Amino acid sequence: MVFFGSPEDAVPALVSLLDAGQNVAAVYTRPDREAGRSRRSRPTPVRVAAESRGLRVETPKSLRGEAARQGLAELMADIFVVVAYGRILPPEVLAAPRLGVVNIHPSLLPRHRGPSPVATAILEHDAETGVTLMLLDEGIDSGPLLAQSDPVRLDGTERAGELTARLFAMGAEMLPATLAGLAAGTLTPQPQDESAVTVTRLIEKEDGRVDWSRSAAEIERMTRAFDPWPGAFTSLGGKNLKIIAAAVALDGGDPAKQGGDAGAADEGAAPRGRDVAAPGTVTVRDRRLFAATGEGELELLTAQPEGRRPMTARDLINGAPGLHGSLLGR
Repeated sequence: MVFFGSPEDAVPALVSLLDAGQNVAAVYTRPDREAGRSRRSRPTPVRVAAESRGLRVETPKSLRGEAARQGLAELMADIFVVVAYGRILPPEVLAAPRLGVVNIHPSLLPRHRGPSPVATAILEHDAETGVTLMLLDEGIDSGPLLAQSDPVRLDGTERAGELTARLFAMGAEMLPATLAGLAAGTLTPQPQDESAVTVTRLIEKEDGRVDWSRSAAEIERMTRAFDPWPGAFTSLGGKNLKIIAAAVALDGGDPAKQGGDAGAADEGAAPRGRDVAAPGTVTVRDRRLFAATGEGELELLTAQPEGRRPMTARDLINGAPGLHGSLLGR
């Protein structure tokens, strides 16, 4: 077997295979990359895990070309396993192993094919998700299914990083039995239902920029879907402000329904209602921080001003006396 993977989320799958007694002839992972302020070259988590187990590690810049094909052929592996490798395998690599190329995908295929299944599940307010083990083909997550987890119910508090790790860990637990069934011929790959296909797109940095004309519910989901990257961010006073955690304000954020006079303990009378406050308008009341949106009001719980550490709304209020009435996105 040859294992392909790079990030921390792929490590449990490699460990699961080794603990099950699988013979991993080599581990392919992304090349070391510079990281941090020091710009020191750092290996991928998969490389670190593989070398700690004494495994052969390859870090090619590309899998295309005769040299890559020859290197894989010399390993004489019956099966490849791919977990968040970070590169698309070319057709000649997909065709190399006798039993095929097995992939762990963090969604219940055919829903959410493509590169961003977990973030998309959160953004679209899915009620459930799961993990799929499949055989790769030349399409985008379109190969036949080998195994799927039971549905994982989503309660609306999940953050993409945590949920991704959870789903890959589930897939890692399923992997040894799935490979054993495939090798024994007792597991029959099943084609996907093409009528139920949805496809996700690659998340880009700019996707995290908050459009305050959107609803509070949509923006709250952004803070979870884009964690840890690219984050949900806006600007305040011309400087970047990352919104780490937020909540949709109850009753649309009307101060009369929140309790107490908005101006009694804070910085003046709060805007009353969405027809008064422009999207992005900041209100401070009861030592809490709210922002008007296109639909409803969003309470900011944790945020990170540019060049500073993450802080609670109370700390942010204390550090910015003129916050009330300011406009986010400017």
